[in-house]
Amino acid sequence: MTERVALYLQDAHDLREGLDYVRYAEQRGFEAVWQAESRLVRDAIVPMAAYAAVTERIKVGSGVINNWTRNIGLLAATFLTLDDLAPNRIICGIGAWWDPLARNVGIERKKPLVAMRETVTVLRRLLNMERVTFHGEFVHVNEIELDVVHGRREPRHVPIMIGATGDQMMELTGEIADGAVLNYCVPPEYNDRALELLEKGAKKAGRSLDDLDRPQLVVCSVDHDHDKAIDNTRMLLTQYLAQQPHIAKASGVSPEVVAEIQSILGWPATKEQINKAKHLVPEELIHRITASGTPAEARAKVEEYRKHGCTCPILYSVGGDVKLLIDTFAQA
Repeated sequence: MTERVALYLQDAHDLREGLDYVRYAEQRGFEAVWQAESRLVRDAIVPMAAYAAVTERIKVGSGVINNWTRNIGLLAATFLTLDDLAPNRIICGIGAWWDPLARNVGIERKKPLVAMRETVTVLRRLLNMERVTFHGEFVHVNEIELDVVHGRREPRHVPIMIGATGDQMMELTGEIADGAVLNYCVPPEYNDRALELLEKGAKKAGRSLDDLDRPQLVVCSVDHDHDKAIDNTRMLLTQYLAQQPHIAKASGVSPEVVAEIQSILGWPATKEQINKAKHLVPEELIHRITASGTPAEARAKVEEYRKHGCTCPILYSVGGDVKLLIDTFAQA
């Protein structure tokens, strides 16, 4: 019996290399590929379209876009277009974004729960080909619909998955979304609390936890040389603990360690700054919150996330040989 597994791509590879990785992942039985959109470096939609165009079966998800910078009409039209390219293979992963990046581009993320609820509600109705009038605090539309003249007018099956980290957003996800994209750089036992909150939210909507998909980003550094795999992960964690404090908090990293790393890294961080600060990330932390090491070590750690409720690990290859990672978790 095959297990569900997915690939996560960000900006570390040339886009054309990414096409090769996605095709290879499809050949090796991966269920999905998710494209990141986090820092101001690579939009998710363009790579998603490219991946969809060169594959036949693999699902393609946004991992994750934010709900602040795309008008709701454009957001719905974008996912309609992607579904035209790859019918029933597109997943909308969406999150509440994070500061200081949002603040630095002029976005005030006030009432994030209200904003997310309105976005998901209207997006789902538009993709269902409804004519929508909605006047909320953040979303205001009047008698709009996806104006398909040529092509398929039927409702589109695009699962909406919220990339939730905080308790309230996790509970909201259980109530309104098709599932949660569980975060990375957290220990497997973090999921236990997340599942409780998802179930609590699901019950509000008359659903159960089993009705929610729970794919999870997992940092995965695989190398036949254990020490090399660990060092690759240390570089990544140095950057993310400094720039995404919500992840640091969820993973239980001490504020003192985060503050010291932040004092060395600028924005955006340079490779030199990361090398200078990376010794501050202890190896114990790497083993606790990532799947790093030899292929056997990585598989064992990913299995821990499955045991704690992850339905489909989304493997984020850190450095090294991406095809080795794909082969390590191949299902075909």
